[in-house]
Amino acid sequence: MFDIDKWAEIFTSIKKNWLRTILSGFTVALGLFIFITLFGMGNGLKNSFMQEFLKGAANSMFIYADITDRPYNGLQQGRRIQFKNEDVEMIRDKFGDELQYITAASYGNPKVSYGNETGVYDLRAVDPERQLIEINVLQKGRFLNQTDIQNKAKVLVIGRLVEKDLFKNKNAVGNYLNLDGINYLIVGTFSDEGGDREERVIYEPITTFQQMNGSTQDVSEIILGYYPEKTSEAEVLGDEIEKYLKAKLQVHPEDKTGIFLRNDAKEAGGTFAFLFVIGIIVFVIGAGTLIAGMMGIFNIMVYSVKERTKELGIRKALGAPPNSIIFLVLTESVLITFFSGIVGIVVGVLFLNYLGDKLKDYFILNPSVDSSLIIFALFCLVFAGFIAGFIPARRGSKIKPIEALRDE
Repeated sequence: MFDIDKWAEIFTSIKKNWLRTILSGFTVALGLFIFITLFGMGNGLKNSFMQEFLKGAANSMFIYADITDRPYNGLQQGRRIQFKNEDVEMIRDKFGDELQYITAASYGNPKVSYGNETGVYDLRAVDPERQLIEINVLQKGRFLNQTDIQNKAKVLVIGRLVEKDLFKNKNAVGNYLNLDGINYLIVGTFSDEGGDREERVIYEPITTFQQMNGSTQDVSEIILGYYPEKTSEAEVLGDEIEKYLKAKLQVHPEDKTGIFLRNDAKEAGGTFAFLFVIGIIVFVIGAGTLIAGMMGIFNIMVYSVKERTKELGIRKALGAPPNSIIFLVLTESVLITFFSGIVGIVVGVLFLNYLGDKLKDYFILNPSVDSSLIIFALFCLVFAGFIAGFIPARRGSKIKPIEALRDE
């Protein structure tokens, strides 16, 4: 196995037949490069989808109320359904043990001003638990707390870009912001991974918002959070809550607009199913690429042995045993496959690293491939190189010297 003369002979053969070596190596390297690139792009697409999906809490249910689309229990179609504080409390009483958090929100678009600077921003009237839903990070100050809710305090937490727009380079915390003619104290600022829109948001205590709108008890939206470990049960829980609210507010069970619930458990199921299909498609294409590479190696090695028929015949005539011929061809095939595979891997990985987030506008983010998958693909091609070398080498070892010498 470690006979230096045999190895010198193998490398001499590779060097002598450089065109065949290059073609064989190119087939292997290209196959692995395409395989790694395909899987990397597929993973980049998954990364992009997951980033979008996880921009907010991934274990939430959002309940909305609007206009009914059918009559029910003597009540006419086209009624506007309005949630109240008591609806939130009733959900808390009935389903509180099954939910991680229960929160409500109302929304507005007030005219906002500070000194000579003005703007219109999204106002979200919320309670402290809203922080469990948003992916915002406090930069200065604090978020809303229960004392603000109880006291109906005129306080705000503003997004980074609200501060930048209105306060320029000045610290907003501790200053007052005017909303539709009423001054509010800014107690905190935040940044948000959701993008510029999410950083042009203002948070206000929901009780303050209700008081400023005529001491109303109205709620625009109810948001519930199920325990992440109970995702499989969340769809059933969401259906039960929706059914409960429809019964309480006299909405037809089949009404699609009076009360409707968006459940992240269902969203997650659809997202993961889509990603699974993408994974299957990428796997099939990648496997096809590897198989094409294997067939290319096999065809080249068959041609190689046929081309060397006379050479192999002379070796047998000089007394070379069949095993030495098999070893010669087999080792050459495996060496070419292995080192060409390494080249394909290195080029493929460097290419994916180069791409990084350059394709994020095309929904491909940080494409990469797991090292175990790369090793598996290399093993498959090396094994294919082994088979591709063994079969024609075994045939070549059985050639009779006189027949080989007659071959043209």
